[in-house]
Amino acid sequence: MRDVAIIGAGPVGLCLARHLATAGLSVTLLDRLSAEELSRPAPDGREIALTHDSCRLLDALGIRQRLENDEIAPLNEARVFNGQSSWFMGFGEGHGTTQPLGFMVPNHAIRRAAWQAVSELDGIEYLPVGVASVSSHSYAAQLELEDGSHHQARLVVAADSRFSISRRQMGIAAEMRDNGRTMMVCRINHEVEHDQSAWEWFDHGQTLALLPISAHLSSAVVTLPEKEMAELMQLDDDAFSAQLTERYAGRLGRMTLEGKAHVYPLVSTYAERFHARRFALVGDAAVGMHPVTAHGFNFGVQSQQRLARCIIDAFQRGEDIASERLLAAYSHEHRLATRPLYLATQAIVKLYTDERVPARLLRHLGLRVGDKLSPVRELVSRHLQGETPHFRLPHPTLPRLPFLR
Repeated sequence: MRDVAIIGAGPVGLCLARHLATAGLSVTLLDRLSAEELSRPAPDGREIALTHDSCRLLDALGIRQRLENDEIAPLNEARVFNGQSSWFMGFGEGHGTTQPLGFMVPNHAIRRAAWQAVSELDGIEYLPVGVASVSSHSYAAQLELEDGSHHQARLVVAADSRFSISRRQMGIAAEMRDNGRTMMVCRINHEVEHDQSAWEWFDHGQTLALLPISAHLSSAVVTLPEKEMAELMQLDDDAFSAQLTERYAGRLGRMTLEGKAHVYPLVSTYAERFHARRFALVGDAAVGMHPVTAHGFNFGVQSQQRLARCIIDAFQRGEDIASERLLAAYSHEHRLATRPLYLATQAIVKLYTDERVPARLLRHLGLRVGDKLSPVRELVSRHLQGETPHFRLPHPTLPRLPFLR
């Protein structure tokens, strides 16, 4: 019987596998993708805004070092616009900070680097098969796999997306909000050089974002009602590029699509609890954030770090790595860290997608007040830069946790 079985080989599942295996635990990682597919993941259009804390964690796990230099782009400043006004509220350079707010990295590049870090370890068993069902009893968790075989582990961790099937099978409900919009992401070339700043427009009938990659290359994020998105995606490349140029009001000149555009439904989720008997949730299976505050991936890597810290401490003490007390402590800590921003994000989404005149005026006033109050801007910038107390990841030993003493 293995110590831990992880369902899902996305970046969070891979980080957790690496984290646990380096501490000496036996880990089984399960996903339908083959090892070859994981070693060469296809671009999925998503660009991840890594906070400084997330960068430190990926460094500690030996993952960020495997990224190519041209896959990491500094995010110097963030600007928030209301409608087509040229006025904005800014965070970052020129607002009391001396370092980038964060770094932009393609999601598939993180996944490739994480798989490289995982595949070099002997303590990780990879099974390219789906999980049909999950159950647990007092001493172990049981996985029934799609090939008919069975697998046991002391603890099963679900890292299988915000639509987690294993979460439902273990009887954990989730608050799920369908935001009624669809998100399109793609890379675009533009005539005018930008300054490595991220732009976000809360426009009438649409939400737009522009994330910096290089001087004349950005990631475009367009959020629209499903019908309008379907019409946009039916356009040929030239018409599509012209449509984006128009939607972004020509601020960076003519835009040209590079590669393929990808579409995702905008559904936010929050599990009512993050554990069951010998079962835990991490990543989007625990908290699936709306992308407007760019914290989804960062919450995900933080969740695996919190859970791994609890597991490794218990393992080193010779205690049960899946005790109710341990998993409840993890759930409590992760809820305290994520619930406030999750609720705040939902409130922001509700306000900035409300097309009524009072809502438009309120959000315009809110941005103006926030920009006038420099402490507000500086607080947001410091949070993004990790200038708040952050985790440590010593190895091979970890500090004892007060609630496990």
